[in-house]
Amino acid sequence: MTQHASLTLQRWLQFSIEQRILMIGNEMNRTLKRLEDLAPEPRRLGYERVLRLTDLTLEAGVRPGLRRELLRWRGLAAALYVADVPDVRSHRAAFRALLQLHPAAASQIPVLLS
Repeated sequence: MTQHASLTLQRWLQFSIEQRILMIGNEMNRTLKRLEDLAPEPRRLGYERVLRLTDLTLEAGVRPGLRRELLRWRGLAAALYVADVPDVRSHRAAFRALLQLHPAAASQIPVLLS
């Protein structure tokens, strides 16, 4: 069971879209730190949490343009999840793309991806 498996849609709806994107970003940041682990399990679990929060965000409903972009971004995260070999560059690019989905999240790029 992943860390967010018990998180309900009702609870997730209490957060703003900015907060939701930042929480997904938090999981991307945690997973980035695990990419150099020799064991694939911590990385796999990290991406599972990322995908779970992304799915909850989509289920919660967002404006159509953001929904389209978030679905496209989810494809990037899913590709990272199924990759045989961790790719730090691709992870960082996907992380940056996620943060660019909201102005407040984008302001964190210099701090998180410098």
